[in-house]
Amino acid sequence: MTITLTQKENWELWAEANQNSHQAPEKEPFEIISEMPKQLGKGYLRDIEVHPDLWVTIWDCEYHDDVLLKISEWDHPLQFCVLLSGKVIDESGGQLGEGYTCISGSGVQRQMLSESPKSPRLAVDIHMPPDLLATFFPDETGDIPQQLRLLAKGNNWQTLLYPKTTPAIQGVAQQIVNCPFQGMTKRMYLQAKVLELMALQLAPILSAQDQLQRSPRLKPDTIARIHLAREILLAHLENPPTLLELAQIVGVSDRTLRRGFQELFGTTVFRYLTEKRMEWAEQLLRQGNITIGEVAHRVGYSHQGRFAETFKRRFMITPGECLSGKKSVLEL
Repeated sequence: MTITLTQKENWELWAEANQNSHQAPEKEPFEIISEMPKQLGKGYLRDIEVHPDLWVTIWDCEYHDDVLLKISEWDHPLQFCVLLSGKVIDESGGQLGEGYTCISGSGVQRQMLSESPKSPRLAVDIHMPPDLLATFFPDETGDIPQQLRLLAKGNNWQTLLYPKTTPAIQGVAQQIVNCPFQGMTKRMYLQAKVLELMALQLAPILSAQDQLQRSPRLKPDTIARIHLAREILLAHLENPPTLLELAQIVGVSDRTLRRGFQELFGTTVFRYLTEKRMEWAEQLLRQGNITIGEVAHRVGYSHQGRFAETFKRRFMITPGECLSGKKSVLEL
């Protein structure tokens, strides 16, 4: 069974659950504990203010059913999230959990659907206004460093990134959940761990930027345009623009787009698009309750046979085998 909620309905359920709650669990003065609405599941989330306007939320709960959340456009804060258990999938193929973390930049979040399958969720969620980046990591002028400005989009569409999880990231997230201290020592400890977790999630992104900055062939403006091209592809996996159309949209030549994409992401535009489509297709098939033809159509393939060939080449199993629950040989 799947429960479908709008973002507003979800917030109202949480607010009502905690307004009517008679429990008063012990907590620090800088913590807020919220019980999960009984209609959705059991458990709680714990909001901890580790620095003015910098909060870490620890989720420890379990959904009774799959939850499909209809997210509206809204002004999103800067957010870093790690799931130690559970999974969240958005309709564009982005995945949080089971191998991936998420960095949601500040700016305007697009309208989208997000699905949380029925399962226990243990997560660490950091959220803050983007100007804190200048507080913690100022450049020589005291502003947000150039490398981090993609995370502060203002009135523009936010940047969504899904860095792969690592044992180090999982370890720090677990340390935040199991913080052994109380009082001011707890806040000091969590401040350090929050910054460490942010650094680990940003490390591969900043490393890629540093490599490009050492290359004189791409200008900073061109790099920003190629990042935008990737965001456009991720937002339109089912019906992406052609290479020429994409180049025109972001304001570079198709040759510059091809060369820059290869340097920035280590692959061609076509291979990147195919990889993300296949990852999305696998997620849809693993969820079940869908036909192979529907999956092929949703990820942008008009010919089911071509989709099946591409899927098998990527995962070494057929879409039908994936739908039936068989694991890819890459997972064994």
